[in-house]
Amino acid sequence: MREKKNLSVYIHIPFCQSKCIYCDFYSVIKNDKVNDFLEALHIEIENKLANMNNEEYDLYTIYFGGGSPSILSPKQIQGIITKIKSIFKSCNKNIEITLEANPGQLDFIKLKDYHSAGVNRLSVGVQSFFDDDLKFLSRVHESKDAIKNIEDAFKAGFENINVDLIFNLPNQTKKRWIENLRKAISLPILHVSAYSLIVEKGTILNKMILDNRIKIGNRNFDADLYKAAIDFFYENNFIQYEVSNFAKEGFECKHNLTYWNYENYIGLGPSARSFIDKKRFWNYSSLNFYLNSIKEKRDAVCGSEFLSDEKIIEEFFMLGLRTGLLKIDKAKDFIENKLILEKFMSQIENKLLVLQKEKYLEYDKINKIIKLTKKGFLVCDEIILNLLKVL
Repeated sequence: MREKKNLSVYIHIPFCQSKCIYCDFYSVIKNDKVNDFLEALHIEIENKLANMNNEEYDLYTIYFGGGSPSILSPKQIQGIITKIKSIFKSCNKNIEITLEANPGQLDFIKLKDYHSAGVNRLSVGVQSFFDDDLKFLSRVHESKDAIKNIEDAFKAGFENINVDLIFNLPNQTKKRWIENLRKAISLPILHVSAYSLIVEKGTILNKMILDNRIKIGNRNFDADLYKAAIDFFYENNFIQYEVSNFAKEGFECKHNLTYWNYENYIGLGPSARSFIDKKRFWNYSSLNFYLNSIKEKRDAVCGSEFLSDEKIIEEFFMLGLRTGLLKIDKAKDFIENKLILEKFMSQIENKLLVLQKEKYLEYDKINKIIKLTKKGFLVCDEIILNLLKVL
């Protein structure tokens, strides 16, 4: 019998209570179309998932992102989970179902109901445990809200809890950053996502910097804070399994590993992207366009591309190296012309040997495995760019 492939499902919930100054993800702050969105989403689930050969796939993970998925009630979340599960012949017995949640939108009863609805992993958008940082970031919660929500989540039955934290905020010192990390692991959490404050074009933050209203630390200071995080988590027995993600053993995010390991996923909702067997396709970003498209043709896909072998190798290395452990031969599962991979490896081999000599990575030529060191994680993006120059 043919072994089934894992399939992950991402649902983009586009509603937010307010727009954070740094966010460039698609969201709307008016919630008057929630019911219209849910009706359209259920139609998209029926159309997009039912049209796949579901005997070929095992439902592996479900991830609610946004936006602010915790704007939806537990009953609404449960309805989506039930609808998705009903379409698949089988689900992984250890299926991971993640909900991104914002402090200030939660209470013990709501958290308990989310857990009863089938959510078994919670990702809490804390960002900082300092109220002045939260105010600057235009977050709607205070530090005490985040702490209480995390404690309540644990009491409500959530064992697998992640917190998001941001470093290199204006006026942030290394001491304050370490205090954030200490506070995080003092709570009942098993995973931390630590992101540098990225200035994206079109955001309020970008305009504030262009207008010289604020300044953030330079590249060296940013790298210093990142190294402090890597050292801190290493000392506290958290595994760095991706550039920005740290977890206790066994609690790595399965859904995100789907992306980094170049596996299949379906995206639902406005702006969501999908990747199935070398084909990438994406939905309209605008909520109105999404709703109208679902109404007219029961689908919201507005673009697609079929990836060439060269493009697959580029993405496979780019995503895989972010995890710090790349099994090169696995790329053969996704490409037709294996000679392209061999040519690429011959072109970068000297670079790999130099990087190994300088202790940025370990290169096992026999088993064809690349493993980043702690030093290599610090300059992961630079290593990726250097290696991919030949493509």
